Amino acid sequence: MPAGTGGGADQMARFIQQMVSKHGLMKQPLNVVNKTGNSGVEGLMDVKAAQGNPHKLIITLSNLFTAPLATGTPFAWSDITPVQMLALDEFVLWVAKGSPYKSPKDVLDALRASPAGSLRLGGTGTKQEDQLISVLLETAASARIQYVPFKGGGDVARALAAGEVDLTVNNPIEAEKLWREGKLRPLCVFDGSKLAYPDKVADNQSWSDLPTCMSFGIPVEYLMMRGIFMAPGATPEQVAYYAQLLDKVRALPEWNALMKQGAYKQTTMAGPSFSSWLDRSNRFHRTLMREARLTAAAPGAARN
Repeated sequence: MPAGTGGGADQMARFIQQMVSKHGLMKQPLNVVNKTGNSGVEGLMDVKAAQGNPHKLIITLSNLFTAPLATGTPFAWSDITPVQMLALDEFVLWVAKGSPYKSPKDVLDALRASPAGSLRLGGTGTKQEDQLISVLLETAASARIQYVPFKGGGDVARALAAGEVDLTVNNPIEAEKLWREGKLRPLCVFDGSKLAYPDKVADNQSWSDLPTCMSFGIPVEYLMMRGIFMAPGATPEQVAYYAQLLDKVRALPEWNALMKQGAYKQTTMAGPSFSSWLDRSNRFHRTLMREARLTAAAPGAARN
C-alpha cells in the first residue's frame, strides 16, 4: 500500500481484504501493509524488488506515475505487473460546513480577491495528485494557493473539518462520512460529467446533484485509477488467478455498495487495453507534472 491510512486506496485495499476473508475467497490470509515513504516510492520499489514473488500485490493510484517523476526514482509502471483496473476515483472540491463559500464561483472569487497564498488547500503528500489539482486551480483563478500536505486522505478530510485548511479535493470515499455527519460540504466534481449516484447522502443532496467544476469555469478534469499490480516476473497463470479473485470481489453486493458510497466510476480493464491506458496516463502525467513544475531536477541541472 503506497499511501497512508484512511485514504481512498487504503480503504479499498482493506475492503478487498475483508471481502476475501468474509467470503472465503482465498485459503491464505490477505494482509495490508502501508509503505508510504517518499510519496509512496517506498511501496512501489518494494514490489519492484520482489521479482517473481506471486504473494506480493500492490494497489495503485496516481503516484504510480507522479512519485517517480517528483523524486527522480528509477521506476516505471512497466517495472511491475498489471493485473486489473478496479475503478476510477473522482475528486471533489470540499469546504467545511460553516465555510462562507457556497459554490465553486465563491471559491474562485475568494482566490482572486484574497492575498496570494492566504487560502489553504489540504492534500495528501507533496507533488502528487492533490497538489497537481491545486496548481490547476491556481491557473484557473490566476491566484496562489497555500498547499498544506498531510499523510493520507483521511487526515486531509479531518483537517478540513477542524478548520486547519480552507479547501480540499478529497476523493468522495475519504470525506463521505464527514459529509453525512454535517461537518463538510461538497461543491463540485472534477469530472467532465456529473456523478451517477442519485440517492441522497446528506443535506437532501446526492452525489449526482453535484455540478461539475468545469461548469463554473474551472477547466479541470481529473480522475484517478484504483488498480492492482503484482511483482515483476509474474506468470500469466498467476495474473489470471488474482484477476479471477478480483472478479469475484467485484461481483459481490458489498462491492456495489462501496461503489455507491464512494461515487466511483465503474471502469474496469485488464490485459492489453489496461496496458495501453497505463501508457497514455503515464504520458499525461509526465506533461502535467512538467507544466506544474513538480518534477525532480535532472542530475547536474542548474538551480536558479
